[in-house]
Amino acid sequence: MAYQKTLTALAIVACLGGASVANAQASIFMYDDASDLNTEEKSDWDASAELGLLFTSGNTKTETFKTKLSAARDYQNWRHKGIIDYYRSEQEDQSTGDTYVTGDKLFISGQSNYKFNPESRSSLFVFGSYEEDKFSGYEYQGTIAVGYGARYRYSPSLYTDYEVGPGYSVNKPIVNGVVQEQESSAILRVAGNLVWDITKTSKFNALASSEVGQDNTKSRAEVSVSANVNSSLALKFSVAANHNSYLEDASKEKLDTETAVTLVYSF
Repeated sequence: MAYQKTLTALAIVACLGGASVANAQASIFMYDDASDLNTEEKSDWDASAELGLLFTSGNTKTETFKTKLSAARDYQNWRHKGIIDYYRSEQEDQSTGDTYVTGDKLFISGQSNYKFNPESRSSLFVFGSYEEDKFSGYEYQGTIAVGYGARYRYSPSLYTDYEVGPGYSVNKPIVNGVVQEQESSAILRVAGNLVWDITKTSKFNALASSEVGQDNTKSRAEVSVSANVNSSLALKFSVAANHNSYLEDASKEKLDTETAVTLVYSF
């Protein structure tokens, strides 16, 4: 209970506190370093931790937990980024007292881009991801892809990244609660990212990717707005969506969405 009150107090501070000049890492996919690091002088890693909690009581008792860890480095010819994203929610049946898991998802991904020179807009990338979502119709889904990427800067505060390349995916479908044999297929991965520094203390980020396979096309998208509270802490609002064009279990929804308000700590 004390932890819950502490988190509530932090959220109130995040909403009412003053903002200062700083950048908060607020990206979920692996296309770029959203902080646009100085590739000649800064050689260390940037990292961030994101946390969101929601508790309800009374007629409905629920607990929702979301956390994300990310690390990024942009130095000379290389750009690296990795992420671990976890979400879980539980709901209690008031009539029986039983607790049911209503959401449980783990997403891990990493990417490295080799730039043809430190200032080049073009690069070659290697991308890998792994996802477990108990309510998606798959026991797991994994992807690896390689290809070409390009960054276009339209102003000092606005740039976009584009990537395209072939890859390979593996997954294990679940039908009527029974895990099926592993499936695999060649894919074409297409991804894009837009970063806009609205002000010195706020940022807009839009991300989208699609992995096109013979039987299934897996797509992801996220739109987020973050505002800095101080040099290390930011408040972030995000809306994300995951979509599979084909599921062997017809009882499952093809589209999953997630809306979140979280605190982001950069270090």
